[in-house]
Amino acid sequence: MKTNPLVAIVVLSWNQLQLTLACLESLQGLEYPDYRVLLVDNASTDGTPQAVRERYPQVAIIENRENLGYAEGNNVGIRRALEDGADYVLVLNNDTLVAPDLLSELVRVAAADSGVGLVGPTIYYADPPDMVFALGSRIRWAAGTIRHRGMFQPASQVPGLTAPEPVDFLPGTAVLMSRQCLERVGLFDPAYFLNFEDVELCVRAGRHGFRVLFAPQAVIWHRVSATLGLASPANTYYMTRNALRFFWGNAPPGVRCVSVACILLRTLRTVSAWSLKPKYKTHLFRRKRDANLLALRDFFLGRFGKMGPDVARVCYSAE
Repeated sequence: MKTNPLVAIVVLSWNQLQLTLACLESLQGLEYPDYRVLLVDNASTDGTPQAVRERYPQVAIIENRENLGYAEGNNVGIRRALEDGADYVLVLNNDTLVAPDLLSELVRVAAADSGVGLVGPTIYYADPPDMVFALGSRIRWAAGTIRHRGMFQPASQVPGLTAPEPVDFLPGTAVLMSRQCLERVGLFDPAYFLNFEDVELCVRAGRHGFRVLFAPQAVIWHRVSATLGLASPANTYYMTRNALRFFWGNAPPGVRCVSVACILLRTLRTVSAWSLKPKYKTHLFRRKRDANLLALRDFFLGRFGKMGPDVARVCYSAE
């Protein structure tokens, strides 16, 4: 193993120029000696590629002709990184800020054991910066849910974690992946487009014998759901549809039907509340309700990848 393996940092952007520039600025402070930054732009219309070229000429840029989503957009960057000889690829959201020793800590954990396939950091919210977003994540198979450990807890109330430990999956906000893992396991599944592709990749890596580790000493800060909005109709659609796809395809056979049934019941209960309760009779909640119903339809019809035009009209319609 090299003393300082080459790390490619893939940053995916879509119409968030200021957030992207702030992320790239934070990357300038990394202490790790051998890394390259690759910006993959998903057809932004706000001038992101040109602005990055002017401000950070050392950053390589790939411009996609259309919005390929989180999964395939990152895959474009990962393929280029591997072609260019990267030993590790760090997929990093453009709405993040990183600690100077982020890469040093992640690589230290990954390089200590060739069986480690993916490593993720402690993730704090950007505001407030001392509140935890995720300390690795868990899957509750029978309930059909995923959970970020420590979410919404102040850092002062979280038990001290110092040693790397295995987790079920790592949020795609920031994940370091080894070349060996990517070459054997494959990349993100484009059928998810957005949401749950990170969960599925970690589970798939585990099935191929790779370890998925949380590295507590590595730290980033995250502006959560800056792209779609935490509770937007589009996010609602992808979360519901892709949860069903993930648990149906990956849950242990003994609980597969139970997990999917739980998701269906929760979704139908939510749809009922958004339809009947007066406080939810707003344009936003009507759109979220309809997005949920379309997610159910598309799951049962096997429609995956980027949402169709009929779904987009619901998710992005104005008042």
